Order: sequence, then C-alpha cells, then structure tokens
Amino acid sequence: MKRLSICLVGGSGFIGQALCAALIRDGHAVRVVTRGMRLPPNLAVLPGIEVVRGNPYRAALLRMAFAKQDVVIHLVGILNEAGRDGSGFERAHVTLTREVVSACRAAHVPRLLHMSALHANEQGPSHYLRTKALAERVVREESGEVAWTIFQPSVVFGRGDSFINRFASLLQWLPVLPLARAEARFAPVGIDDVVAAFLRALQDPKTIHETYQLCGPEVFTLRQLVHYVGQLLGLRRWVVGLPDWAGRLQAALLDFVPGKPLSSDNFKSLTVDSVCTENGFARLNLVPAALREVVPTYLGAAQRAARLARWRQTR
Repeated sequence: MKRLSICLVGGSGFIGQALCAALIRDGHAVRVVTRGMRLPPNLAVLPGIEVVRGNPYRAALLRMAFAKQDVVIHLVGILNEAGRDGSGFERAHVTLTREVVSACRAAHVPRLLHMSALHANEQGPSHYLRTKALAERVVREESGEVAWTIFQPSVVFGRGDSFINRFASLLQWLPVLPLARAEARFAPVGIDDVVAAFLRALQDPKTIHETYQLCGPEVFTLRQLVHYVGQLLGLRRWVVGLPDWAGRLQAALLDFVPGKPLSSDNFKSLTVDSVCTENGFARLNLVPAALREVVPTYLGAAQRAARLARWRQTR
C-alpha cells in the first residue's frame, strides 16, 4: 500500500480519533488540524502524529495545513448549536466545508473524503439535515479537480460514543426515562466499520465521485435501543414513549439546558428514520458488524464488575 500524507479536519472527535489510529497503523503520515491546545489522550499517544493548531475557519491556516497532502478528510459536524436560528449549523457545516474545499483546490490536494449524514436533505425538517445537504452540494459543485467521496452514516456507536453511552449514563440515574420519538428507527453502524469505509476509499479509485450510505445490519427503534442498554447494564427501568406534542415540549425545554441532551432541532431530525435505502457497505465490499456483537464488549462489563466488587465488600 502506498504511504499517503493525510490531513484530518475534525480529527480530534470520536470518529477522527479512531480514523487517525487506523491510518497510522497502516503506515500513513497523519496531520490533524485542531483548535485545542492539547490533543485527546487517544491521539496524544499515537506515534508520529503532526498537529496544526489554530482556527480552521482561517483560509490561510487550512492552505498551510493542506500543503503537500495527498488526502484531506473532513469530519467536522455538530449535533447542536449555541442558538436556535440555524446559523451555528450553517457555519460549522456549510461555511467550513466551503473553506476546506477552497483550501484543497488552492493547495492542489488531489483527494477529499467528506463526512455527511444519512438522509441529508436541503428540504429536510431540521437545520442539521439541511445544512449537511448544503455542505454536500458544496463538495459536489465546487471541488473542481479535487476527487471527492461522501459518506452518509446512520448513528455511529462504539467505545466512547455520545449515543449509546449517553443513554447508559441517563439510565444509571433515572428510574423512569421519558423518551421523545421513541419509535424513531435507526440502523446503528459501528465505528470500526465507518473507519473501514474510509480506508477502502483511499485504496479504490472507483469510489471517486460516489456517495455511500453506511448502516449496520440491525434496525432498532429508539425505545428498543434504550431497553437493550438497560439490559446490558442490569438495570430495570421504565421507558415512557412521549406523544409528539409532549416530545416537542420536552425538546423546547431542554434547548435551554447546558449541553442540550435533546434539542428542538434533534427532535425534528428524529422525524426522519435513520435507515439506509441502499447498501453502501456492499458497494465497498465490506460487511458491517452487528450492534449486539460489539456493544457488550465495552458496555456493561465494567458496571457488572463494580457491582460484584461492592457486593463482595458487604459480605
């Protein structure tokens, strides 16, 4: 395999950390653009990783970071914004993507891999889905000679994710969990399989100018996922599905809670099932793992061991 110089924008996030580790394992030279003064521990221990610190919205910084790179991987995305008018989504998804594409062209980067979202749609119900679609249009229409590939995953799970682990945390403290859009459907995809899709695109020129939906092999409702997490943790909890009027009210109230565990925009995104309409993994000649095979390897085991230790101490 040819050794590539690869720059990641958004490389310090959940997906970026896993992708950086895989790229370095495969012998590639990896550069990460980050605002933070310190790398996350999982990145800091990786050998040979190069860090470019600064504001990724600065065109000059991106052009400098992309110089002499074979590939740029753009992973930046937000699930919520500070306000409620969509401007935060517009800036993070559309404005930054336009800066990345422009810098790729200026630095003569031949290849761009872009992370989008399943069912991104310019007429979608949420700012998140609409701005993700607008970012895709920027990639397709403004990349010029840069060979792009777009990935559209369903919700991504894995050790350290913000989805399965968020519900695990909530279930630890709440005997009753009121759940908006409890029947919304997902086909969760494992982080290792998402990483494998990116690695395959680096090797296969047939992926150029293609878009891939990425879903796991199992479909769950949100209620089923929460129940499953509770079972793994050994917790008996009531999960109460809210009617939509109550779910909208819950989301509107949580708009003002720090961290926004559920926002009005999240609620609108949940009105679109996160299930694939085509099998991107099959097109990539990959077979994704089932959630039920992976999640028990990192969720539940530690909690059960802690409970056993506490029980032994009381004997």
